[in-house]
Amino acid sequence: MKSHARVVVIGGGVVGCSVLYHLTKFGWTDVVLVERSELTSGSTWHAAGGMHTINGDPNVAKLQKYTVELYKEIEDYSGQDIGLHMTSGMMLAATKDRFDWMKSILAKGRYMGLEAELLTPKEAHDLMPLIDPDQFVGAVFDPVEGHLDPYGTTHAYAKSAKKNGAEIYLHTKVEDLAQREDGSWRVLTNKGEIIAEHVVNCGGLWAREVGRMVGLELPVLAMEHMYLITEDMPEVIEFNQTRGKELMHCVDFDGEIYLRQERNGMLMGTYEKACRPWSPLTTPWDFGHELLEEDIERITPELEVGFRHFPAFNKAGIKKIINGPFTFSPDGNPLVGPVRGMTNFWSACAVMAGFSQGGGVGLALANWMIHGDPGFDVFAMDVARYGDFATLGYTNAKVRENYSRRFSIRYPNEELPAGRPLLTTPIYDRLKAAGAVFGASYGLEQPLWFAPAGVEDHFSWRRSTDFETVGAEAKAVRESVGLMETSGFAKYAVKGRGAEAFLDRLLACRMPATGRMTLAPMLKADGKLIGDFTLAKLGEGDFLLIGSGIAEDYHMRWFEAHVPKDGSVTLEALNLGLVGLAIAGPNAREVLGKLTHKDLSTPAFPFMAVRRMDLGMAPAIVGRVSYTGDLGYEIWMKPQYQRYLYDLILDAGKEFGIRLFGLRALNALRLEKSYGSWSREYRPLYGPMEARLDRFVALDKATDFIGKAAARSERESGGTLRLCTFILKATDADVIGDEPISLDGVLRGWVTSGGYAHAAGVSVAIGYVPKDLADVTEGWSVELLGEMLPARLQRVPLFDPSGAKMRK
Repeated sequence: MKSHARVVVIGGGVVGCSVLYHLTKFGWTDVVLVERSELTSGSTWHAAGGMHTINGDPNVAKLQKYTVELYKEIEDYSGQDIGLHMTSGMMLAATKDRFDWMKSILAKGRYMGLEAELLTPKEAHDLMPLIDPDQFVGAVFDPVEGHLDPYGTTHAYAKSAKKNGAEIYLHTKVEDLAQREDGSWRVLTNKGEIIAEHVVNCGGLWAREVGRMVGLELPVLAMEHMYLITEDMPEVIEFNQTRGKELMHCVDFDGEIYLRQERNGMLMGTYEKACRPWSPLTTPWDFGHELLEEDIERITPELEVGFRHFPAFNKAGIKKIINGPFTFSPDGNPLVGPVRGMTNFWSACAVMAGFSQGGGVGLALANWMIHGDPGFDVFAMDVARYGDFATLGYTNAKVRENYSRRFSIRYPNEELPAGRPLLTTPIYDRLKAAGAVFGASYGLEQPLWFAPAGVEDHFSWRRSTDFETVGAEAKAVRESVGLMETSGFAKYAVKGRGAEAFLDRLLACRMPATGRMTLAPMLKADGKLIGDFTLAKLGEGDFLLIGSGIAEDYHMRWFEAHVPKDGSVTLEALNLGLVGLAIAGPNAREVLGKLTHKDLSTPAFPFMAVRRMDLGMAPAIVGRVSYTGDLGYEIWMKPQYQRYLYDLILDAGKEFGIRLFGLRALNALRLEKSYGSWSREYRPLYGPMEARLDRFVALDKATDFIGKAAARSERESGGTLRLCTFILKATDADVIGDEPISLDGVLRGWVTSGGYAHAAGVSVAIGYVPKDLADVTEGWSVELLGEMLPARLQRVPLFDPSGAKMRK
């Protein structure tokens, strides 16, 4: 066994072998994989082996498409038969709501070039005669689906990696990990020690235990998962003989089952409601090539639906029931990337759909390690999307929920209840008493809207019970004044003698003067957006940075990677140590003026000014800025003052009819200003000019900020895309994101976000199209729930295009 290696990959499942292969493919050959038993010994060996490209997140779908396309390459290169069966597949809908959901998935795939199509129940039955067409309202056909041999595929990755120079050590159990002063890792195994520059946790069922070796509690939990294999079925044999091919894959979402052909019979698996975690506290190291006790009664409700939807199963004998553990994260997506606060410790675990996603995970992680960037927008899989709120108990609750709902519809306005409430602010009870309907983001309860007594969210793809109330909240802001809680934003304190120089290099904006704020794009080396913030200078060496709450760990990882090591900068994520309120609307100044003796006139306190000031008896930080586009103020305070200030502001606003508003109204208001948001309009796919943030990029400042050369190049070339706003002729539904945009019937772009702009009274979509088309106003359309909605490109914001009202 080698004593030194550039990379040690821990775990010999399909993901670990994919990571190993991709590292060698891109030139890092001094790499080893250590496996406690044999390759595939965890979850891989008993997997059903299915794969597909369609996914609700288009960025994940791209990686799945890459994975499927990779299989022929590794089979040819390794000489290992992977048992590839490209059978095609279909998703079945038994309800109209499900069919609406499928239409949205189909639309997302369309702009990515995925060749799926809608089917009638009769057309679905013609392709897959085992179904009862009377049980369904429609289906989606996907030509790129199939299954493979998990053992052969994993060994194809492994053989390809070894052919490129990698080494694999079997029956080599990692017993501890320790980081040395120079940043390298001691990988202590039962067969000796390896010194490694990088360690990758691909531990699968044991990923949690590997993480604990370095003091990390990963949000991952194994669930028991069952599928059955039937005896030979005459219907299957007849289809094979008459059609000359295998039966295709099927996913019956409403039956919560999936199935495919297995030899002359069928395989049927379930994601049952009565789900069961496996070994929730620790994973035994001696578990290996073994299965769990079958429990057919637990999946009987799902099987009963399956047998009704697929009547041929009623006559089939069951040959075998497989029950084995698979790992899941709280949202079902993998946990991939560098772990914040650790040098060269990487995660590639919780990859439940290993044969759909394993290749893409290996590609992204190898790119990240070698080039410093995954090469894709992988935030949906980034381990940094979870903070320390994702405890063992939280993970257990959310994984159970996710597993039991894996085939359930998640409506755009649906908030799932497990693991809630967890994080709350001091005014949570006050907001709840006022009718707040909460959503959870990054563990924190945040008001979405304020429901009248007796009114609840009705989950739907179309406009719902909140529509009129959200409209009233938005109009109250535009016409007088509104109050909302803003504690869900991420807040960072950056201080010290080196703080300004650090931020000047980190951010692309010009640094603000003391008492001023600015919008602050943050770029990667390739000039793409990795963050957008509001930067406030409170004093010399004293800065407050405000950003997206869901990206707190993601951005802290980036900040910490670039912060000076000389102690000249202190950097702190304030979390709920600083909470917020915001008031906005034409009467906002009058309301705030009742709380302070400070001069709030525009000459004394202009737009984008920031001050520390007392409001009533409470110290606060007040910035004159509003994401609504109105005259407005963001107010930040320590949590012990929030209840006091909340009551004080409401009392001061009574004469103006002040109204509480939530995130849904905020979304409606920001759409009228064509304001983008992080993870939708602003993400690592786009440059600042494409995102129309280039006016905040100070190419003329002396500092060589990160991404400056690439940003200059983008400004010279104009980039490729432009972010545009469209007004849609919608009737009872609005876009939510990832819908295709067409011009004169030709696909040209995609929606990033949208909704109904209540104060303007129109349906709005924001999205990217080629820059050369960004001045074309007519001829556009957006696909929504299977309909092509006429659209008009809106060249200027719907509300206050000159910005006069927020500056007055």
